[in-house]
Amino acid sequence: MNPLDCIVIGAGHAGIHAVKEIRNQALRGEIDRPVRLLLIDKNPHHLRKVLLFKPAVTDEEIRIPLSRLFPDGVEIVQGAVTGILAEEKKIRFADASGAERTRKYDILVVAAGSTVRTPEPRQGGLPLASLEDALAIRERWRTNLKQAAAEADPLERSRLMTIAVAGAGISGIETSAELAYHARQDAERLGLDPNDLKIVLYNANERLFPQGPEKVAARLEQILTNGGVVVKHGCRVLQEADGVLHLSKGEPLPVGLCVWTLGLAPNAVVGQWGLPLTADGFVEVDASYRVPGYPGVYSIGDCAKVIDPRTGLADGMTCKEAVPQAARLGKIIAADLSGRQAPIHSGYMETFCIGLGPEKGLAWVRKWGLDFVIAGKPGLRIKQYVWNLASMIK
Repeated sequence: MNPLDCIVIGAGHAGIHAVKEIRNQALRGEIDRPVRLLLIDKNPHHLRKVLLFKPAVTDEEIRIPLSRLFPDGVEIVQGAVTGILAEEKKIRFADASGAERTRKYDILVVAAGSTVRTPEPRQGGLPLASLEDALAIRERWRTNLKQAAAEADPLERSRLMTIAVAGAGISGIETSAELAYHARQDAERLGLDPNDLKIVLYNANERLFPQGPEKVAARLEQILTNGGVVVKHGCRVLQEADGVLHLSKGEPLPVGLCVWTLGLAPNAVVGQWGLPLTADGFVEVDASYRVPGYPGVYSIGDCAKVIDPRTGLADGMTCKEAVPQAARLGKIIAADLSGRQAPIHSGYMETFCIGLGPEKGLAWVRKWGLDFVIAGKPGLRIKQYVWNLASMIK
């Protein structure tokens, strides 16, 4: 019996879990042919993108070699996909040396993920969009504090000790909390008054966490405030130029650093592969993650527009959606191959976990019409569990 060639594009949270779940279906005998699994990504590692703020403040490693996640049973290819040849059921890609290659597939899973939105170059500041960005942010604020410790001018010292975070989504909240904790420790070590450090989080909305209830947003803001973060609502950062922050309202603010945390966009590269896209740039899929007009092709995760057919609501772009999608995808593929009725998508429960520095977190779940909130160290433990689950860390 010929093996089933299954290729997964993308080693983000959706991609690695798709490999795991398809492999599990094969091991359980739900797929009645031997499965030959291939995972392709431009990097030889899985980047824990939800933890990008960590290397901005500490030495924590957020890359996991794919060979460690899949030591056997999965072929790992480092390469950049350049096209999908649907009629031939092949992908085209450039390998690590730049050579153009093709591989055939019976099943193809597109889990190309997302990219982090970045400001225009003229807007200045530093985006938190890559590992390299995170390291540059860390270098900048640490250098600023060293200069502040030697600075005689109190106004210049104040500027060097001011960090703005532009964008108050989950990433902005977590980044500002981590900066407040670690920069205050560094300031104290350098002989500076940690209370002189200013971390300002700019929020274009009128409150934090618009996805959840107002009382949870208020508690979240209180924890941030207690940790040394000042939250400015209804205000956008327009530009950082020559050490001055220009805002949509209010007076300009002298700053030593502006960090942009502007959220996610679907990976635009999928548009170059000829796949059908929605108006906002996501891969179009049906309720069972199949890509219309592309037999054997499925898509999940941040790059796909996954909609709950019961509610009409689209899944968010977080790992808490990607992991259940991958689990369901394994069952869908097994059902499609055997001619059985495949499962359809069902939205995940309303829940968010937010890290608020190395000692605190907040977890919110809405169930049975009730809001459950766990804060402090228990909230952080829940968040750490979710982070580890998403990256298949036991």
